[in-house]
Amino acid sequence: MELCVLLFLVVIPASLAQEDLEGKVFIFPIEGSADHVILKPTITKPLQKVSVCLNSYSDLSRPYSLFSLATTESKNAFVFFSNSPNLYSVTVNVQQVNIRTDSDSLNWRHICVTWDSDTGVVQLWVNGKLYPRKVLSKGFSIDGETSIVLGQTHNNNNYGGKFASSMSFVGEISDVHMWDFVLTPRDIQKVISGDRYGNVISWKSLVYEMKGEVLLQPKLQCKSGGSVSSVCTPCY
Repeated sequence: MELCVLLFLVVIPASLAQEDLEGKVFIFPIEGSADHVILKPTITKPLQKVSVCLNSYSDLSRPYSLFSLATTESKNAFVFFSNSPNLYSVTVNVQQVNIRTDSDSLNWRHICVTWDSDTGVVQLWVNGKLYPRKVLSKGFSIDGETSIVLGQTHNNNNYGGKFASSMSFVGEISDVHMWDFVLTPRDIQKVISGDRYGNVISWKSLVYEMKGEVLLQPKLQCKSGGSVSSVCTPCY
């Protein structure tokens, strides 16, 4: 009997870069509809569980999008954004919840959002603190080809297409990771300390493309003190 081995290769388009971005940040300098970063997952399969973590730093008081995942079936398959400095919104498919957080001075924020299709439970962690859990889109599955962007949210039903300047992010984003399972509280602490990397998207081997005026720059400032001693370590 012959043994057949199937080899699957991930082909990265020439326009995309794959790089270890440790010690780097994306800077989104201006408000507009063109500035965003496209991310490509390293594995593609239907998702019933999702965790996304990132660091963000902004002085915006208006709403802005941090992470937006759309599919050919749903423009808001998995999205989280800030409505105000202390109010975050999470959307899974067509359902959305708002989660209020503690007031905080201008500083880096480490944000993790998890969702479990089995229960619909959504968790929002900010700087290692879990806020009241919500329930969204129980039984939903994120299927089909995905479009993932930082700093914008998919507009209308245009998969991978145009964006609205009213939701554009202005500030800095770093340490973006995504998993196909729900992180535990211990996992969250490991992510914060830089000891756990995503298996779907990893800042250590990020496949990305910058659009518009977005810049890739060294990380120069970190949060210190409080319950989280180093939200964005290592810092250079």
